[in-house]
Amino acid sequence: MDWYLFSSTLLTLLVILDPPGLLPVFLGLTRHMDRAERNRSALSASLVGGGVIAGFAVFGRQILDYLHVSIPALQVAGGLLLLLIALELLQGKTSSEVSEEGTNVAIVPLGIPLLAGPGSIVAIMLAVRNANGVGGYVTVALALVVAMGLVYMFLRFAGQVKRVLRKSGITLASRIAGLLLAGIAVQLMADGVFGLIEASRLG
Repeated sequence: MDWYLFSSTLLTLLVILDPPGLLPVFLGLTRHMDRAERNRSALSASLVGGGVIAGFAVFGRQILDYLHVSIPALQVAGGLLLLLIALELLQGKTSSEVSEEGTNVAIVPLGIPLLAGPGSIVAIMLAVRNANGVGGYVTVALALVVAMGLVYMFLRFAGQVKRVLRKSGITLASRIAGLLLAGIAVQLMADGVFGLIEASRLG
């Protein structure tokens, strides 16, 4: 097992996924759910995010090439999606699309694009490219599993944080989450636009 590849891949994923930073967003999106629903959302989001990232690890280059989609284009699309969610949080709206199990929230925006976003997709694709042989691929896979496990643990125990913050604190957290998401969305779109401009200039 390549420990350097494992540690570098794990640290890169954790920095991009930012489990502590997900807490206010997760609490804001699940503020109307009970404990069981919130726990299911945490598990579903982790599985969806990990599954999509794993899919891009195996087929990412082929998928993007076949669809003629660039990473900057993914960044712009992800940014627009996050901006819509951010506006709902800032306005205190309750999404009517959230099912009783919270599965929709777990898929969008938690699973995609907050977890399985352009950053994590590029990171895992680069890690796979740097892997040597079957052992290297197993190392990257293990790093992904550990990273998503840590994400799940943070989300799983968000309920304890919710009990401390209470209703007023959750409302404040949801507004802060909306502001943070809006900033992330704008940055993603800006990076995507500059990337597209650079690609067209080089092309």
